[in-house]
Amino acid sequence: MYPVSRRSSAYDRVSTMFSPDGRLYQVEYASKIVEQGTLGAGMVFDKGVVLGADKKVSSRLLLPESIEKIFKVDEHIGVISAGLVGDARRLVQIARKQAQENVMYFDEKIPVETLAKETSAVKQLFTQYAGMRPFGVSFIIGGTDDSGARLFETEPSGALAEYKAIAIGKGKKDCMRFFEKDFSENLALDDAIVLLLQGLDKGIAIDKQKLDINKLDIVVIEEGKQFERLSKQRLKTLLGKL
Repeated sequence: MYPVSRRSSAYDRVSTMFSPDGRLYQVEYASKIVEQGTLGAGMVFDKGVVLGADKKVSSRLLLPESIEKIFKVDEHIGVISAGLVGDARRLVQIARKQAQENVMYFDEKIPVETLAKETSAVKQLFTQYAGMRPFGVSFIIGGTDDSGARLFETEPSGALAEYKAIAIGKGKKDCMRFFEKDFSENLALDDAIVLLLQGLDKGIAIDKQKLDINKLDIVVIEEGKQFERLSKQRLKTLLGKL
């Protein structure tokens, strides 16, 4: 349980009740869950987007491959989650359905921005009605379409923004501080991946951890190509450049 002041205790029962200072406490609590999630980051490069995440392996008996941090929505769109995994799976299921419906109705792949807005609208809907709780998950939605490479972040409140590089989860501030300093336009693919790995390394350092090839998940979505998850061998080569 999070500590709750006497002033807030009367207004945090449901997500639809505003406090006198204009806050929705249930939505803020959902954001607290996201801040405890494992770190994920996305970045635009000259021909697409690269998505990366660190997996939390709590036991040596746990298979890292069974932990999903980056989800494939369509051949041209991927999603990184931070927060409640169950909520993430449900939202990804909705996003996949929307992507397939767009192909069926309009005979074309869904634009990245359209999917990001639809996902944000679903999140926002769950902050409007009593008897519902906000989704305790943030997404990085990245992909390519006719407008080029696009990268969005959606929050539990339904807020949406587009970025050139963005991180979510625990260690976000350190990772973003590094991106703000070192990111540049039109990066080549390998340079973008290395920069992303360096950002993840900065973020997980707050827990005195180091990048582990068995806990990393890196996906590349390049214009004209399909969703590609990097092999351990490729990751090993790129980690050697750090």
